[in-house]
Amino acid sequence: MLLALHRAKMLARMIKAARSPDWPTPPTNDLPTKGVCDELIGHYLRTIETLYRILHVPTFRKDYEVLWTSEADVKTGFMVQLKLVLAIGAIFYDENCSMRPEITRWIYEGQTWLSSPSYKSKLGIQHLQTSILLLLAREYADVGSELVWISAGALLREAVYIGLHKDPVYLPKISVRSAEMRRRIWNTILELNVQFSLISGGPCLISLEDFNTGPPGNYEDQELMAHEPNRQPDHVFTSTSSAIAFRKTLPIRLTVVKFLNDIATSGTFEETLRTDTALRASYKTLRRDLKEMNATECHPFASTAIEFMMQRYISSLHIPYFNPSLHEAIYAFSRKTVFDTSLRLWNLAYFTDASKETDFVRLCRCGAGFFRAFTLHASTFLAVELRVQLQEEDSVPRPDLLSIPEDAANFYLRCIEAGETGIKGYLLLRTLVARIGAVKQGLGRVEMQNSIGQAAENAVEQCARVLERLAGLGSEDAGGEFDFQMPVDFIGDWDLTMSDMFNFDGGSNFEAFMI
Repeated sequence: MLLALHRAKMLARMIKAARSPDWPTPPTNDLPTKGVCDELIGHYLRTIETLYRILHVPTFRKDYEVLWTSEADVKTGFMVQLKLVLAIGAIFYDENCSMRPEITRWIYEGQTWLSSPSYKSKLGIQHLQTSILLLLAREYADVGSELVWISAGALLREAVYIGLHKDPVYLPKISVRSAEMRRRIWNTILELNVQFSLISGGPCLISLEDFNTGPPGNYEDQELMAHEPNRQPDHVFTSTSSAIAFRKTLPIRLTVVKFLNDIATSGTFEETLRTDTALRASYKTLRRDLKEMNATECHPFASTAIEFMMQRYISSLHIPYFNPSLHEAIYAFSRKTVFDTSLRLWNLAYFTDASKETDFVRLCRCGAGFFRAFTLHASTFLAVELRVQLQEEDSVPRPDLLSIPEDAANFYLRCIEAGETGIKGYLLLRTLVARIGAVKQGLGRVEMQNSIGQAAENAVEQCARVLERLAGLGSEDAGGEFDFQMPVDFIGDWDLTMSDMFNFDGGSNFEAFMI
């Protein structure tokens, strides 16, 4: 199996190298056909822009149409911004995310442009918009996605540098449109910093006392074109309503992240329960607000993404107690919470009929980052819960659990087929499926270990075959153009216990997965 692991890792490097252009990658004016661009922009506006307000859509569309009809030179700043919108939209383009090379190139162009020496002169709303788009594209396309928490912190400081942390009412008079764009951009930067802190385990480094900028107003983008636009009542749905409703939960979500990640936190179980109560109350209000505005129908992607994130915040509070809960009744509430939230997360991210998958499901499968990672986490906790229920005396596993481990493994294999090059998740899920099967069959320890070992070997071989196809190689060609000799230290950053996937201190909670 070690040789197969080595081959899989080398293939992953080949695939990533083939996708990556030279650095630096100066921006060009090359674009797909207008039909393809129109489709990719539609995907972006229908999904991410409904969750994170970044662009003033009428202005963006106007500049976009001018690009195709005017012979004047295109401004590089807009071209870079457009390509990052296309990069995000391309995640939703087809079931196999066939535009990954283009996505990667557009990200490299954006990073090159933002890294140029004339950095300070570019600081402004468009620069921040482009930086946000770059962060999201990097996360979803897995181009340096493990470092987005660092970049989000830098972006927060850029926003503070140009005064976005101060509400426009305290600034010299500006237009309503300019004020609202400042509020929208600041709100999105806050959201990304909290979100990336949750997934990275790093401190958020922002508090409610550090800014006084209010949430965005309830305006439609088109209304902001007027000199004195009419602000809609809170119960009237607009393109910004989902972001406004979600912003109301920011204080408690920030509390959760600080409780989990800050070094000085006490982290007691009693404090966990108090925070859980406050979080659930805020979540209840959020769901009521979204329901009153009919947001699920108007913004299906944003509504699903918001529910996914709130469920994950609840789950995150109780995961540290998951392993103890398997042995100590005092933590039974945490075990139930991890199970309930994991089941909800899985049901939001997985759809049985792949031909009818929603935008959100496609992002979880074809994109990387927050949503993919916590889909995998949820399915893994459910697999462990099933294994434990099978081992407990007089316990009949819940019927809705039985198919999830196998479905999750197949789901992750489809992620690899769509361009994911990491195989740790699939390997873990396949070993858990084998572990559950061994418990069902009542196998002894040695037989169980052999079964799990064989499942791991089969999983690695299966992944290697998929990676060979992605690399454009047949199995007979796999060693022809690349050195597959196994060096002594070939494992490198591979932790074969895979406990690092879950950011568990000391790996203590990971013990629950394989015991």
